[in-house]
Amino acid sequence: MVRIGTPIRPVAHVRIQQATGIAPSADHREEDMENRRLQDRVAIVTGAGRGIGSAIAKLFAREGAKVVAATRTEKYGRELVDEITRGGGEAVLCTVDIGREEDIQQVVGTAVDRFGRIDIMVHNAASFLGGLVENYSEADLETVLAVNLKACFRLSKLCIPYFRKQGSGRLLFTSSVTGPRVAMPGTSYYAASKGGINAFIRTAAIELARHGITVNGVEPGYIRTAAMELLADKEGMKQMAKYIPMGYIGAPEDIGWAMVYLASDEARYVTGQTIVVDGGSTLPESPAFLEEAEGMKELGGST
Repeated sequence: MVRIGTPIRPVAHVRIQQATGIAPSADHREEDMENRRLQDRVAIVTGAGRGIGSAIAKLFAREGAKVVAATRTEKYGRELVDEITRGGGEAVLCTVDIGREEDIQQVVGTAVDRFGRIDIMVHNAASFLGGLVENYSEADLETVLAVNLKACFRLSKLCIPYFRKQGSGRLLFTSSVTGPRVAMPGTSYYAASKGGINAFIRTAAIELARHGITVNGVEPGYIRTAAMELLADKEGMKQMAKYIPMGYIGAPEDIGWAMVYLASDEARYVTGQTIVVDGGSTLPESPAFLEEAEGMKELGGST
């Protein structure tokens, strides 16, 4: 028991990660072959080639799911599928552009042809094209909306009939804190699409609840991916981590585990929600409060 007024000491690995700004390993669970949370369920994961999508696909497979990995780049997709199959899992690759309606039909068709059903759909693929509002580009906006937002509708429409027939299903979406909660210059297309995803989640959840279908999402904050590393070098990452209350940038697996929960029976009564996974970065009203918290030696209070 921790008494009020007793200093809370962070465990060693958190102190180390706060010093470096790098996330600790998120691969912390012992694999339980007899009690895997997604055993024999069929899951579509878009944007599965790298980063967050790859982590979701691997963790789903580890939890017993049969994965349909959709990605634009065959090389990355093949590496993912090979890794899953070497580990004893089952996965199939679809090399597609998820912004194209006919390619979405191919993904869903592959899942049904290969496995005979669909239980989980995770739309994770995203376009990060951007620019200042005054330099608005019709072509770039259309690309972002097609991949990020329109695909939500298209994938859901094709999966829902299978979910209804089964009496259950999971529609899951990778949203973002950018748009729904915070803003960054030059990200208006992306932010608008992610705000739209959150609105879609709530509306679809109401429409589908009576059919045993849940609709949820995860809002990542700063996550260490290849795309993120293009924005900042090691020192830049360390500086960014200073503004995150947890003291480090998250790992793709942090998003993956949240998705595993939402896909599992444990989340059967959760719908129309998004889980923010950002190390607390959206909490402070000002960075000044982080500096103040850093300087605190004790937590005061009384009962």
